[in-house]
Amino acid sequence: MPKRVLIFSLAYHPKHVGGAEIAIKEITDRVPPEEIEFHMVTLRFDSTLPKTEKIGNVLVHRIGFTKPNPSMADLKRFPLHLNKFLFQFLAALKAGSLHRKYRYDAIWAMMAHACAVPAGLFKTFHPSVPYLLTLQEGDPIDHIKRTMRPVYPLFVRGFRNADAIQAISTFLARWGKEMGFRGDVKVIPNAVDTKHFSREYPAEELDALKAKLGKKAGDVFIITTSRLVAKNAVGDVIESLRFLPERYRFVILGIGPLEAELKAQTGRLDLRERVLFLGQVDHKEMPKYLRISDIFTRPSLSEGMGNSFVEAMAAGLPVVATQEGGIADFLFDPDRNPEKPSTGLAVDPRDPEALARQFQRFAEDAELRGRIVANARALAFAKYDWEKIARDMREGVFLPLVGGR
Repeated sequence: MPKRVLIFSLAYHPKHVGGAEIAIKEITDRVPPEEIEFHMVTLRFDSTLPKTEKIGNVLVHRIGFTKPNPSMADLKRFPLHLNKFLFQFLAALKAGSLHRKYRYDAIWAMMAHACAVPAGLFKTFHPSVPYLLTLQEGDPIDHIKRTMRPVYPLFVRGFRNADAIQAISTFLARWGKEMGFRGDVKVIPNAVDTKHFSREYPAEELDALKAKLGKKAGDVFIITTSRLVAKNAVGDVIESLRFLPERYRFVILGIGPLEAELKAQTGRLDLRERVLFLGQVDHKEMPKYLRISDIFTRPSLSEGMGNSFVEAMAAGLPVVATQEGGIADFLFDPDRNPEKPSTGLAVDPRDPEALARQFQRFAEDAELRGRIVANARALAFAKYDWEKIARDMREGVFLPLVGGR
């Protein structure tokens, strides 16, 4: 008889999926179902989705207000916008009902700001069921605390009631301790599909994409794959072009609420010919865009970890970034971190001139670029592979959690 673990997650496949949801699926698909059977309480949003269905090794139970095929904008309108708040309590009630039927051996909350409250409430009423909290947050901690203010005492309880906390970075591990968790936080990062991002393409296919984007000989393409939100500081990269020759151009893959503002900034600075807004690009196509680019960047103001950086490293692109939050776990600068093999060039937040200098260093110093790319790619394959991460979660987190019951 397999052990049963109930997951709390605000969203799940097949729609509105982010890094946390990808991590759940990548990990649970690699845990033998005869060993651990996973269930989940999540929001439904879309009335065309079944209330209950099996996805991989997860039996998904969906709750909440719905409408047919809602857009991202619909999720912020009545009544769907109520779902995230109501989930804090309805998920705990649903979990209690499911527990009476399935008798769970453990519960797993994916992301504190979404699920620590319902998991902590469940734990209050079922204290013998072990409780794992995973910290995956990418937003600034102060912002998360403001968001959770209406239920803040319950939010804190969600940390303190946990039997185990796993964080995807040392930055988030420190936060877990600051919130009152008394045990040792296990740091296990997310992984990336290293094979996918390191794939090779025929030269003619890459040449066709270069022609489509207007890349000429001698051009330097700086690329980012980012949601267009304040924390990703895409505007600082646009500003940095003012300090660079015209052959430096900026390719933006992603959408978000700041898109109109960033396009207006590009116009004010007379950079329309040098900034390419390509919108949402399918994940399957992303490695091709990285392959025809020269430098990856995202000068983040906050990051829980930052899978996009590791994807770029696996693709063989040099990275320029801040060392905010979880980025410091894998981006080591030759000047700031001389004791470690260099894996990128670092800048302070909000410093477009420093970004420009680091872009030029990579473009003009072939030896530095080659050494850093080799180190970063080796790190990506050694530390951020899903097979390794799933094994670490199974052996280091799940089995110790359920083994005592």
